[in-house]
Amino acid sequence: MTIYEKAIEFINDGDVVGLGSGRASTAFIKLLGEKVKGGLRIQGVPTSEDSANLARSLNIPLIPLESAIGKISCAIDGADEVDPNFNLIKGYGRALVREKIIAATAKKFIILVGEDKIVPKLGTRGKLPVEVVPFGISLVKHKLQLLNIPSEIWMKDGKQAFTDNGNLILDCVISSHNDSAKMEQTIRSIPGVVDTGFFIQMTHVVLVGDSNFTLTNESFRK
Repeated sequence: MTIYEKAIEFINDGDVVGLGSGRASTAFIKLLGEKVKGGLRIQGVPTSEDSANLARSLNIPLIPLESAIGKISCAIDGADEVDPNFNLIKGYGRALVREKIIAATAKKFIILVGEDKIVPKLGTRGKLPVEVVPFGISLVKHKLQLLNIPSEIWMKDGKQAFTDNGNLILDCVISSHNDSAKMEQTIRSIPGVVDTGFFIQMTHVVLVGDSNFTLTNESFRK
């Protein structure tokens, strides 16, 4: 059984489902599209324009977030790092703000990852994406530097790239020796920061797969 097939087991007919972004979420959405084609009745709430476009191409019915508040049974997404306490770093795919909003709205937040994403402490891979309002980018970079957190603006095709929200992303260089919750609070307090890639105490289920995404571990938060 793959991690995607296992994730499908959490979905019931009539559910509203948060659709994540990135490689793992893309594979899941494709499988979900097959189930919808086979008769499963669900509605999806996408975390990015890419996920929305993929869902539409598979005839997965979508509803806007404002119609889904209090109704999302589960949100299914990937992650870039998962620590032993189910805390995450997300945002390498640049959809962190919408992902966090939908995760916070869902009754259950389910993460699909490969074994390489499991880390002893957040920051092991050395990068934390932070979404920033364009007007505040210079101030935020300056404040981060004062905190000894170097950062670089996310570029695409040689130009500053923008999120689906019209904001910029700063890729911050961090270490795994920091208090993630404290760091998140400190960074979010800087004017111009929209949110960080830290997802602290939000995850309910982690499904881990091997290099072929075959399920190797299934963990639930107590």
